[in-house]
Amino acid sequence: MSSALEQLLLPAECLVCHGLLGPARADDLVCPVCRSRWRPVRPPWCERCGQPEPHFGPCRLCREWPEALRVVRSGVWLDGGAREAVHALKYRGLPRIAADLAESLVRLLPRPVPGALLVPIPLGPARLKRRGYNQSEVLARALGCRWGLAVAPQLLVRVRNTPTQTALTPAARLANVAGAFQCANAEGGMQNGASGHSAFSILHSPLVLVDDVFTTGATLAEAARVLGEAGVSSITAVTFGRASIPDFS
Repeated sequence: MSSALEQLLLPAECLVCHGLLGPARADDLVCPVCRSRWRPVRPPWCERCGQPEPHFGPCRLCREWPEALRVVRSGVWLDGGAREAVHALKYRGLPRIAADLAESLVRLLPRPVPGALLVPIPLGPARLKRRGYNQSEVLARALGCRWGLAVAPQLLVRVRNTPTQTALTPAARLANVAGAFQCANAEGGMQNGASGHSAFSILHSPLVLVDDVFTTGATLAEAARVLGEAGVSSITAVTFGRASIPDFS
């Protein structure tokens, strides 16, 4: 069946508003109008963790983070259609929606420094088997294609599954993910044209952690701690969504 006939018989529609997508956007899952409604995360914010709230004194959210984790930025607030898009990526078996998320991220966030490597936050074996893919890795691949950067999907390994963190304070979240990751053999798992990277060069390259959602940053902080102990000195992180968190004061 030709592409034109497929469009006639099975026209694509937006996952969020269910409006029809024209032939030029047949590969998209979210229409431009719905993407435009995603609320960008804007300053004023903490210069380190990107939490857009006024701060007096040290930021409570990132003050316990490892030194190697320099900056974290998120693209949009996790509400409305953005939440629905992330839900489709994680729970509805739609990994190709990562392309829509990545398109928004590259417009909202500055490009990482040349030579940076994208490191997705890994899933545990049970969740990976159940889901069939790691949503953070799919997002990292989509970003890597657009930024022209390599992806190192096996640099981090999750060695301990963690309970849900929904009701935990930032400090409790840090404790919950402690020991969840290990740094694997840095020579393996390179993609997007990174075959020339040795283990030494990977661990001494700027690394960008990639995850789908930021809440308190505990997972990113633990991943950065492990990489920092392995010798990485410059780590930043990007996420598509940023969830609103309650005031734990």
